[in-house]
Amino acid sequence: MTPVTADIVVESEHWAAEPRAEAIAAAAIAAAAPHSTRGGEVSILLSDDSAVRDINRQFRGLDKPTNVLSFPAADTPATQGHLGDIVIAYETLRRECEDEGREFLHHLAHLTVHGFLHLIGYDHETDAQADEMETLESRIMNSMNMPDPWRDAHLARDLQHGDA
Repeated sequence: MTPVTADIVVESEHWAAEPRAEAIAAAAIAAAAPHSTRGGEVSILLSDDSAVRDINRQFRGLDKPTNVLSFPAADTPATQGHLGDIVIAYETLRRECEDEGREFLHHLAHLTVHGFLHLIGYDHETDAQADEMETLESRIMNSMNMPDPWRDAHLARDLQHGDA
């Protein structure tokens, strides 16, 4: 099988504050790649809230930024070898880290894995799909020696509510 590679473009100057961001995104793709049944290239755009808001409005009809957007490539001869595109918004990622007490690079890795899983067909529209996707995300993050994003998120919520 063809390997999965990542073409990473830094579009926003905000990312200069995180010099390891490109390496972490590439490592996240490498960790998630064995879960794909096909190889090819993934394009990752490290962007900002303004650009992500425009993309979200254009393609999803939602006039707001979000943390990550994924666009699986159409399965045509013209797109052979391209799995799709992932776009990540710096300010939203940073804000979520501050609000949830997450490490920036860990959260970046998780969003990259999450975006990649969407490219290869995973979704979270139903509870069963969400459980499957979250379980796989946790395994991939653990394989990278990073915290389980779901266990820690649930624990943080429990602590805030006095349930732990």
